[in-house]
Amino acid sequence: MKAIVIYEAGGPEKLIYTDVPMPKMKDGWSLVKVQGFGINHSEVFTRQSLSPSVKFPRILGIECVGMIEESEVYKKGQQVISIMGEMGRAFDGGYAEYVLLPNEQIYPVDTDLPLATLCALPETYYTAFGSMLNLKISEGDSVFVRGATSGVGIAFLRLLKAKYPNIHITGTSRSEQKVERLIKEGFDEIVIDRDNQLQTAQKYDKVLDLIGPAALSDTFSHMNEGSIVCVTGLLGGEWTLPNFDPLEDLPVDSYITGFHLGNVNAAKIQTMLDYVKEYRVNAAPEKVFKLNEVPQAHEYLAAADSFGKVVVLND
Repeated sequence: MKAIVIYEAGGPEKLIYTDVPMPKMKDGWSLVKVQGFGINHSEVFTRQSLSPSVKFPRILGIECVGMIEESEVYKKGQQVISIMGEMGRAFDGGYAEYVLLPNEQIYPVDTDLPLATLCALPETYYTAFGSMLNLKISEGDSVFVRGATSGVGIAFLRLLKAKYPNIHITGTSRSEQKVERLIKEGFDEIVIDRDNQLQTAQKYDKVLDLIGPAALSDTFSHMNEGSIVCVTGLLGGEWTLPNFDPLEDLPVDSYITGFHLGNVNAAKIQTMLDYVKEYRVNAAPEKVFKLNEVPQAHEYLAAADSFGKVVVLND
């Protein structure tokens, strides 16, 4: 089969499109024919050797959409989604024509969504959907998205606006050149984030923070009393917040929560798919590449003008 293999850390050119043996079946695992997958920032970090537990060579890819090819548990042809676990890290992931996955990490789905849309959903939209639920948003809330130009930021906007078209959502950008595009996408207001300092004094009720610890102290200063912040992303490149004191740093009667992909099951994934269909969420990806174009997909994701979700579809 064809796959993208990384043999050593480095730039996108280290992602090699090549022939590899088909995965061999083993107890408790199923073979999935990969239809497509999203490209994620965590895979960029791994490619750059910023995931110490990952050993090369490795087929990356923390998610995929596909059909069961061989299994002792699932029927051949069953549509499935797989997210995270140790996929693309401890064992080979979705950057391939076929992938062998542990049965407990395979989630059967029932959907008639277009394939490109379906492939945009597993990691990015599921993360945005779970974060949205944790924020317990009401239509009258002022909502703030720090890291609005990211795939999860755009997904969160689309999910929320589909249900509450009139809700006021402010987003951030580090580039003034992206302001017009964010407004066109559906944000009501854009704040420039300069060196992890928001160029506004405004405060908000519900905050999705996708930058993480690198900017979190500043985020706290822009939260209303009784607000909620959901820390979901690490786009700022820092993993922990030193010297955090919840008694002093958080606004009065406010809450901090988070969402990560350890919180996943088939029922929640199906609920998300049903939500996307019910509210007619525009979940189409911004860019679609082929398997042999994964290096270009990584280049695009890292580019200053990248925007929204990037997916790869197999022929």
